[in-house]
Amino acid sequence: MNFAIVNLGCKVNRVESDAFASGLLARGCQETDEAAANIVVVNTCTVTGEAEKKTRKAVRHALRANDLSHVVVTGCAAAIDADAFTAMAPGRVHVAGKLQVDEVIDQLVGPLKSGYHALAVGNGFRTRVGVKVQDGCNNACTYCIVHVARGRATSRNAGDVREECKALAEAGAREIVLTGINLGSYRFDGGQGEVLMLDGLMQALLDDTADVHEPGQPPCRFRISSIEPADVSDKLIDVMARSNGRICRHLHLPLQSGSTKVLAEMNRPYTAQQFEALVNKLYAKLPELSLSTDIICGFPGETDADFQETLDVAQRCRFSKIHVFPYSQREGTPAAARTDQVPHEMRAERARTLRALAKQLRQQDRENRAGTRELALIEENGVAMTESYHELPAPEGVKAGALMPVTL
Repeated sequence: MNFAIVNLGCKVNRVESDAFASGLLARGCQETDEAAANIVVVNTCTVTGEAEKKTRKAVRHALRANDLSHVVVTGCAAAIDADAFTAMAPGRVHVAGKLQVDEVIDQLVGPLKSGYHALAVGNGFRTRVGVKVQDGCNNACTYCIVHVARGRATSRNAGDVREECKALAEAGAREIVLTGINLGSYRFDGGQGEVLMLDGLMQALLDDTADVHEPGQPPCRFRISSIEPADVSDKLIDVMARSNGRICRHLHLPLQSGSTKVLAEMNRPYTAQQFEALVNKLYAKLPELSLSTDIICGFPGETDADFQETLDVAQRCRFSKIHVFPYSQREGTPAAARTDQVPHEMRAERARTLRALAKQLRQQDRENRAGTRELALIEENGVAMTESYHELPAPEGVKAGALMPVTL
């Protein structure tokens, strides 16, 4: 049996897709392109109206690529509107919740015969390995429907996370990325009054893997994926500072807007001033910090003055990378129903302006780091990814997966 994985959306989807692929490989299947695949797993996204369109297009493409393939549709879009996908090709399209994908694959291929944690390293998977520790979200941003698709926030058993991360380190993973839909809300109650938050989990993972490495080589490092500003505690900052780079001094901290008025209308639980205060605290405790972010341009009701505030905040925060999103209406969200939508041309123009600033800030961050030394992870594509998330050409002769010092 041949299979193909089509992944759309966030880093959590990427981690889930890697797990689906690992399970299929462990069943004796071979990964191929969609045209030759007996099974195509499409892990969908529905965060915006544009993402929803791309998802439907991806499923239709998989159906056309091979008339005999089975298409397993999972992820957020499948959770919101399963019938729409099933109707595309009844009998060929199998809609599965993220916890039911293995059950559908069991029916199509057969049951899993062995564990597959070790397959995540060195068998065609990226050298940077993601581990999902949290799912769901208790927030309700007015532009977002993911909290409906994913449900309430849940956290994985800390013991299971620790066991998986140690196994990955022992299998050769040099960078492990902790992911979640709302990662900073991680909270595991182990009983007897012991509650482990993200800072405690990070410290436990550092301790578990401190001695899991070859002599003369640095221990594996951890990277925190996107985390909401309200969830960055003083304890988490302290754990990062004490780790001396074993927790990458890089955070993806979504701003979304630099206007306090717009943030309130987005139902974001902070003001622009509070966001900047957090950034200043982070830079004070972690001077080497690289800070990336998400910003939405053209949210309903956003004025020229609101947008200028966003540009000003972005400059003061010295972001090393900005993911720019022109606002895209997602049916079913409060923001999509507003009558004060910003014209598409204006959204596009503001996005161009912000991307130009983002390019300037990234270049400035790179120049500020010139001559400094950082540990870099050597990727399969000949790229060395630094702790601060800058790319350099990988040194010749160094195998993918190595963690080595480089000079920016």
